[in-house]
Amino acid sequence: MLDAAYYGRLGRLKLLVDKKSNAALLGSRKSVRKGSSAEFSDFREYMPGDDIRNIDWNAYARLDRLYIKEYMEEKESRITFFVDFSRSMEYGEKSKAELLKELTAALSYIAMMNLDHVMLVDLADPAKRHIGGGGKLGYRQLTEWLERQEAGEPAAVKKTVASLGKMQPGLSVILSDFLSEEYVEDPSAIEQLIRYLQFNKQKVVILQILAKEELNIDLSGTFFLIDSEDKDQRLRVTMESSSIRSYEEELKRFTNGLQKSAKRCGATYHLVSTADSFDRIIFQQLEDIYEF
Repeated sequence: MLDAAYYGRLGRLKLLVDKKSNAALLGSRKSVRKGSSAEFSDFREYMPGDDIRNIDWNAYARLDRLYIKEYMEEKESRITFFVDFSRSMEYGEKSKAELLKELTAALSYIAMMNLDHVMLVDLADPAKRHIGGGGKLGYRQLTEWLERQEAGEPAAVKKTVASLGKMQPGLSVILSDFLSEEYVEDPSAIEQLIRYLQFNKQKVVILQILAKEELNIDLSGTFFLIDSEDKDQRLRVTMESSSIRSYEEELKRFTNGLQKSAKRCGATYHLVSTADSFDRIIFQQLEDIYEF
């Protein structure tokens, strides 16, 4: 899913999480991170981006495979990705869904490199989720799950988040275009969502994904616009300067409203576009969600 050249750079990043989990999970293991702690924990397979100083060369001599020494530190963090696979995400020459999958894969890799617990949840169907294991196999299974996801029902963001019930402390990342009546008509509605997650001791990151064609209209003439979520809904529109200007003003009002709502709640918001290079999004635009 990602170019191999990215993995080494991604491996040097770490997602900012305010809270650490102390709950039992899959055996209630401690978090084991690359570092100099004196308490040895275990081995795992080498992944691109690992510090080669932690390679166990004796194990390599015996097994002809690279393994990394891990050391005990603090309890693992919990990273939950709420992902939108609704039909509206299929829009664009490079679709919003494609960028969503790339971002989720990259950020999951960063989390898994630090041995954080990762869970992916479909915003349209909370029963459709994936819990990421560690190592190369766990990451490969996660990316395969992402690749299998196809366009489906509209996202039900608040309902899906609430369906998880009480959450363990950690980081929640929501990836969506947020182009639903709930948020378009009232961008402040996102404040309820953020407050709920914060009540559940989550640090919240909102990634609004829009296509370059949505941000920069390059059309002229008369068209029928078809609702991607309801094919029976059509609107006849003449693309002229005044209508394009009106659209751009409304879109700016909408995105600014989401950003202001997130800021009021102390959450992180980023508008990411399919027009931008993936390198720029990951290493520049989102730099405030990492610690170095």
